[in-house]
Amino acid sequence: MNSSNFIEELSRTQEDVFSLEGLKGLLDSNKQIRIKYGVDVTAPYLHIGHAVNLWMMRKFQDHGHKVIFLIGDFTTKIGDPTGKNKTRPIIPQEEIEKNTERFIEQVKMVLRFDDPNLIEIRKNSEWYDKMKLGEFMSLLSMVSHAKLISRDMFQKRIENDSDIFMHEMIYPILQGYDSVMLESDLTIIGSDQLFNEMLGRFYQEKFGQKQQVIITTKITPGINGGEKQSKSLGNYIGLDHSSRDKFGRTMRLLDELIPCYFEVYTEASAERLAQIKEMVKSNPMEAKKQLAMEIVRRYHGDRIAVEEREWFDNVFSKNQIPENIPEVEFDEKELPAVHIVEKYFGGKKTKSEIRRLFVQGGVRKNNEKIMNPMDKIELANGDVFQIGKQTWFRVNLA
Repeated sequence: MNSSNFIEELSRTQEDVFSLEGLKGLLDSNKQIRIKYGVDVTAPYLHIGHAVNLWMMRKFQDHGHKVIFLIGDFTTKIGDPTGKNKTRPIIPQEEIEKNTERFIEQVKMVLRFDDPNLIEIRKNSEWYDKMKLGEFMSLLSMVSHAKLISRDMFQKRIENDSDIFMHEMIYPILQGYDSVMLESDLTIIGSDQLFNEMLGRFYQEKFGQKQQVIITTKITPGINGGEKQSKSLGNYIGLDHSSRDKFGRTMRLLDELIPCYFEVYTEASAERLAQIKEMVKSNPMEAKKQLAMEIVRRYHGDRIAVEEREWFDNVFSKNQIPENIPEVEFDEKELPAVHIVEKYFGGKKTKSEIRRLFVQGGVRKNNEKIMNPMDKIELANGDVFQIGKQTWFRVNLA
């Protein structure tokens, strides 16, 4: 491997390296690099922002290096206070196990699991469940309170006169010590994890190990601008979203974010990126469609990307009803509109959510808006209902 070329390849989505000389040394050493990928399974979802780190790890795997996928089943019970102004709730063990399964399913969309020499799955309960109190106290004695309290989110808590609990204070110590137990050579993280992983370097030095290299990656705003992608804010493109949802959510992206999303979330060439920047000025809709295709292509393949583009063009650009929409069977010929939509969702949406769809003008019958959920609607075979921008169903009278 040519280390200079590889580092240049990584720079596209890289924010910083601690340290660059250390990274060059690893790449030139001809040894298999052990890459620590640690996750707490508090929420079982990943989005394309998380996948920036995964794709970088995949590049290392393709050159023969190993990802140590560390499930923080022990530390999940504590919860890292990163970006939080209040203590996280404790998650039951059963939920941790379910979340772990869903995490692995999503990670498999990027990382290679086909060769055991390139992937290893560990859990930090392996050592923390067995650790004696004296050993843990020895870890605490190595780091000062002043060092821990300097973490930015703890400083924010202090400014806001909010409580900081001791189990939160020790979280960075636990995450840092994970690097010692895994003998980590490298970790690839978002910048919000830098404090914890720098403690990993600190503890590795204390235990006579070579300090891990840390690469932090670029973080983009969410699709609506502002804060980074988050499920709670709904401003994200999820790995477990369908290809259609990935395409549709990309089409909601602010025009000014198209170039940076192209750079961070696709592998388009430098020449293509320059063309896209010009296209955004003259035809942002086409630039966004091309971005949506590239994102879908990366996770679902060329054929699906082309199909989703055709579907989107037919439905939104040509105002066509898509083929093969689901049918819903009704026994009665006249029903309140809200009951018709409720039957389609089959309990997947609450009554208040369904009523909100009507108020927002999101329900149509044969392309005519229905604003009042209590309106009596006369049904006929073949009637087409549209809900929102991407959902249709056809009436089948029993």
